[in-house]
Amino acid sequence: MARIDLDAIRHNIRTIRDLVAPAAVMAVVKADAYGHGAVPVARAALEAGATWLGTAHVSEALALRAAGLDAPLLAWLHTPSTDFAAALGADIDLGVSGWELDPVIAAARATGRGARIHLKIDTGLGRNGCPPADWDRVVGQAAQAQAEGHVKVVGIWSHLAVADEPQRPETDEQLAVFTDALERAERLGVVPELRHLANSPGLLSRADLRFDLVRCGLAMYGLNPFEDDTPVPELRPAMRLSTRIASAKRVPAGQGVSYGLRWRAETGTVLGLVPLGYADGIPRIAEDAPVLINGRVYRGVGRIAMDQFVVDLGPDADPAEFLGAEAVLFGGAGEPPVEEWAAAAGTINYEIVTRISQRVPRVWTGESHD
Repeated sequence: MARIDLDAIRHNIRTIRDLVAPAAVMAVVKADAYGHGAVPVARAALEAGATWLGTAHVSEALALRAAGLDAPLLAWLHTPSTDFAAALGADIDLGVSGWELDPVIAAARATGRGARIHLKIDTGLGRNGCPPADWDRVVGQAAQAQAEGHVKVVGIWSHLAVADEPQRPETDEQLAVFTDALERAERLGVVPELRHLANSPGLLSRADLRFDLVRCGLAMYGLNPFEDDTPVPELRPAMRLSTRIASAKRVPAGQGVSYGLRWRAETGTVLGLVPLGYADGIPRIAEDAPVLINGRVYRGVGRIAMDQFVVDLGPDADPAEFLGAEAVLFGGAGEPPVEEWAAAAGTINYEIVTRISQRVPRVWTGESHD
């Protein structure tokens, strides 16, 4: 079970809101709110002072609208099959990097609804975003469409590549490109209401990256984007992943465990079976990851399978005391941090929480009953 603490979400948003004021806060709830549940997380974030919501896809944004959320909402990752007309009908702002401008204008003409757009400049990340060499052309086209009433340029924005490594110089280089893009847009008659550049590591580490709006993703979920000792405010992890031990049995020395028999017991021991596997989003590679059972941390042994993995409970364990016991993979204070699972899998904390599959039941605590 994945237990999501919405009070932790609220705490984290309030903490970020106070840190970045007077900049506004966008709560990024793409990918089902990093696995935490987009609708309840979005509601909690708005209650705590976020004023914007952010998603990658229009389909995600439409689902939020269908749930009754009417806050300003930006969706930014599109393909030629994106339903821009539906987005306009639901008052969804659209990120525009270049090619999207033509179909967005066409949707505005077809629906009779002006599109609210945020022009994205590629300042160095190299994904979407308008290349600086094309910026004047795209801004000029947007300015013309704005004069004709088809679009309103609400924002200009970009995304940071290495803000989670504050010592690297590329962030300063990106900031310079972003500032230049703003100046060039102003010369072409486009002055946006919102300038936004900072993601979670950017908003936490540098005040000069915050501009008018910050996009808060990982920090909202209580996780630290930095691997070094960069100071961060007190954040509370929102997700706790736990289950119950499905089997506990004594085995002899030499007993192998799981596919490939990559691990064998050096002495007689007790093995506990954790009924979560890679179909639930547990990384197959994360052997030796921690599990808290009966107040003690044990380690996984052998390969993680589709539905289950094994922990070594030690030779002195009583199987009867472990069958049905709660097993906590990661959580908050006093429990294994998600970063230990990330380290075992050779990845980042973002991936561990986001990949927890829909087979794992979610339970939300601290839901508002207003």
